[in-house]
Amino acid sequence: MPDPTAVSPEHQPADVVCLGETMAVLSPPDDRPLADQAALRLSVGGAESNVACGLAALGHRAAWLSRVGDDAFGRRIRAELASRGVEVGAVAVDPAHPTGVYFKDPGPDATRPLYYRSGSAAAHMGPELAGAPELRGPRIVHVSGITAALSGSCARLLEEIVVRRTPWGAAGRRPIVSFDVNHRPALWSGRNADAAAALRDLARAADLVFVGRDEAEALWGTAHPDDIASLLAPAPLVVVKDAEHGATSYAAGEATFAPAPAVEVVEPVGAGDAFAAGYLSGVLADLDEPSRLRLGHLSAATALRSRDDIPDLSEALALTRR
Repeated sequence: MPDPTAVSPEHQPADVVCLGETMAVLSPPDDRPLADQAALRLSVGGAESNVACGLAALGHRAAWLSRVGDDAFGRRIRAELASRGVEVGAVAVDPAHPTGVYFKDPGPDATRPLYYRSGSAAAHMGPELAGAPELRGPRIVHVSGITAALSGSCARLLEEIVVRRTPWGAAGRRPIVSFDVNHRPALWSGRNADAAAALRDLARAADLVFVGRDEAEALWGTAHPDDIASLLAPAPLVVVKDAEHGATSYAAGEATFAPAPAVEVVEPVGAGDAFAAGYLSGVLADLDEPSRLRLGHLSAATALRSRDDIPDLSEALALTRR
């Protein structure tokens, strides 16, 4: 495995570094349940790498930082992300633990993910990864609450990055730390109180927070976007997503709402990641708040119309120019 603390003098920082687990995805070719399928399609998916791919499609330098097994799934993941323009050179290959896998099981109301990720290579990431040189120069570092749920060592890694800001020290260049709450109840099974406290504290320590109104209500019993933003103070920028209704951002005491465009939904998986990629692209381009939200919505709409975990968001960028 590469030494996460080794510094390459030739290294040029990416615009955004996204850190988290990516898995092999096995999904049916149509909307019939998994039990009725004779063959499955292999792809890759992970919240943070989805954001990295979206940002690469939108024209930014994006890197993914993680750990995969020394197996066919790990090789497929690295090759797929690299083919989409994401930098994967710092990804560690773990010879002792496997790459995680999940299956998509379509149902009448929603697609249910079935995870096989316990003890995965990514679950063995730890706080030492906060010393990776890739974290020292980007404009944005993006993480999510999924990582906090994977293991104790992963939770400590997020603590180092989001709360302690260890990679940058007292005088280092500090990036925007972007945190998507991304509450996955299955990963916190039996630990609901732990999830509520851990995800709240990480969100409060971040510079930019993405949170769904529904997940905030489930986690903290807080349903109104204004109240959610107040709960997550002192986070300086909070974006509350409310599904098909729209999204509201809160910054410097000002709320900005942007309605979501009407879209015929094929599959909702990955839409939140696409929204984050679009919004972060707007941050990198120094767009105003309504334009950031619009690009987030257009990116999410692209994902909603696709069965792919990683849709091509260049379509959303084209729409912003009309």
